[in-house]
Amino acid sequence: MNARFVIVGTDTGVGKTVFSAALIGALGAFYWKPVQAGLKEETDSQCVLRLSGLPPERILPEAYRLETPASPHLAARLDGLAIDPSRLDPPDTAGPLVIETAGGVMTPLTIETPTIDLLTRWRLPVIVVARTALGTINHSLLTMEALRRRDIPLRGVAFIGEANEDTQDTIARMGRVAMLGRLPNLTPLNAETLRRAFAEAFAVADFV
Repeated sequence: MNARFVIVGTDTGVGKTVFSAALIGALGAFYWKPVQAGLKEETDSQCVLRLSGLPPERILPEAYRLETPASPHLAARLDGLAIDPSRLDPPDTAGPLVIETAGGVMTPLTIETPTIDLLTRWRLPVIVVARTALGTINHSLLTMEALRRRDIPLRGVAFIGEANEDTQDTIARMGRVAMLGRLPNLTPLNAETLRRAFAEAFAVADFV
């Protein structure tokens, strides 16, 4: 069976889209963002296409495209829509699949359905993307605790930012989770610099 992973963040803007782009580029995978909130700026799917180096057919269409850059439950309400979580099932693909959630595990899709309800139903391995900056220990460990309470498989943690060995080691040890690697802040950030950084910091075998 093809590898399938769900990428979650400890909070919004942590860097999970950049990590997703690096991972699908390394695996030659398909990418799916079930719910995109915010369409005026570059969407996450567009960002992944630009940074992954893969052809457009590897980027699958979102189930919901919402205008407002906000939590999905609020963005849908402002758009006059209702998200139906039962529609959000991972698509079948002829290769590995990387799914990127909106926000963190408790981000509400509707007021009754947090994202973690989807992860519970899917039972796919989850990769937590975390910053290396101050405050990430608490956010990361709470995210992992929530996943474990639902018996959701936790593949590991990927860090984004400058090296902070104590923080990274603390999260891996206290969270009893594999430390998959760390992407530094890249300037410039493009498909080539991201490909090189991922190859230097991560082992593709960990995702196969």
